[in-house]
Amino acid sequence: MPHASDYIRFLPEIVLTVFGVVVMMLEAITSERQKASLGVLSLLGMAIAFAANIYAQTLPGQAFRGMIAVDGYGTFFRGLVLVVGFLCILMSFSYLERERAQAGEYYALILFSVVGQCVLATANDLMMVFIGIEISSIATYILAGFFRDDQRNNESALKYFLLGSFATAFLLYGIAWIYGLVGSTNLDEIRRGLASQSVSPILVGLAAGLMFVGFGFKVSVAPFQVWAPDVYQGAAAPVSAFMSAGPKAAAFAVFFRVFVTSFGPLNGRWMYVVWTCALFTMIIGNFAALLQSNVKRLLGYSSIAHAGYVLIAFTAHSQIGIAAAMFYLASYALMNIGAFAVVSHVAARHEKYVRIEDLSGLSRREPVTAALLSIFVFSLIGVPLTGGFFAKLYVFQAALNSHLVWLTVLGLINSAIAAYYYLKIVVAIYMREPGAAVAELPPPSFGERAAIWASALGVLFLGIFPSALLSFATVSSAAFR
Repeated sequence: MPHASDYIRFLPEIVLTVFGVVVMMLEAITSERQKASLGVLSLLGMAIAFAANIYAQTLPGQAFRGMIAVDGYGTFFRGLVLVVGFLCILMSFSYLERERAQAGEYYALILFSVVGQCVLATANDLMMVFIGIEISSIATYILAGFFRDDQRNNESALKYFLLGSFATAFLLYGIAWIYGLVGSTNLDEIRRGLASQSVSPILVGLAAGLMFVGFGFKVSVAPFQVWAPDVYQGAAAPVSAFMSAGPKAAAFAVFFRVFVTSFGPLNGRWMYVVWTCALFTMIIGNFAALLQSNVKRLLGYSSIAHAGYVLIAFTAHSQIGIAAAMFYLASYALMNIGAFAVVSHVAARHEKYVRIEDLSGLSRREPVTAALLSIFVFSLIGVPLTGGFFAKLYVFQAALNSHLVWLTVLGLINSAIAAYYYLKIVVAIYMREPGAAVAELPPPSFGERAAIWASALGVLFLGIFPSALLSFATVSSAAFR
């Protein structure tokens, strides 16, 4: 029988599930004019789950016979995906109202997707990893195609579902293979089994490779990144913001935990693969983004490039490397959600205005919104006094400490290349005449304004006081020593 402490450690997921079910039930009896209240209820659920996450940290340890592990690392990523879900619900109110699509199931799907992401953040068993990925992915597949009458949404959902299912099959096959070799799906027991030298390293390498394919798709690293630009472009802007931050952070969390904990004894073999993937991910993401005129598609390729920077920290295979990756993912989530929130505001109904040129003259119509978007863009570049600057600084520092000089140099070159396509957005905002999109732009709604300001303040806070989060990330990453 599970103990009370097990339920406390699993409390955030329980809270989110209860609120998701309640929102779905209330959807059937709520009038069209009251649908937005279901979003408010979802925000309340996110806030309570965040408090539950902090409370659960007071009882660290494993739960449900080692299926999940509550530690500082899991608490960090659970908190991150909860913040992402909260901000994305905030920016969705006006979007759904504008599209005349207020629906409780939209908010419930975000809640259920975050449940899966929280499971991934604390999973200590490969079966829980698979369950978490499926809970998160199925809800996100539906969100990608939420507007059924929009062909772009249909294409986005179909591509995401087909390629995601194919990648998950690789992951499940790798899990089955490692179970056959070691006789367990528990991460700690797998590590002990591999350290005993009683299993074939070739077969273990094949199992790890299959699992790497599954995780590589979820975090959109090369050569498994082809889905990201199409899906981000076709999905609704708030959904694209959600996919670029929440599921990606959760997938990286479990990616690190599995490969550092279970496959740590094979570090010398798989790190060369990660080194190569990091390099090609940055190159493909940045060079493809140079050619884009659609802002959502540009941010999709940008997301690929940033996954490459996170892989640099992972390649360092050190405590400071894991801490740097954690800080990077938090900074990236805030600046990307903020950028997507502004894009969502400018896009108008049916997302007519999502090209870079549609941002022309935004500084004259809405100078505050334009300034906040500039903060997000500068943070994506890595300009000082933003979270993106210290995120890249810590990543490259971790790489240099591990003597990855060439990867660091190539990463810096890629970061300089990225500045070109990011600055195209700033040029359009401040140095061009207002176009049709800006001329008829209404003021941002309360939800949009709150999401944009919260993201901007978070980016600036991490840029001015980075140690506040980095110290917690450093302590949390000690579990991987």
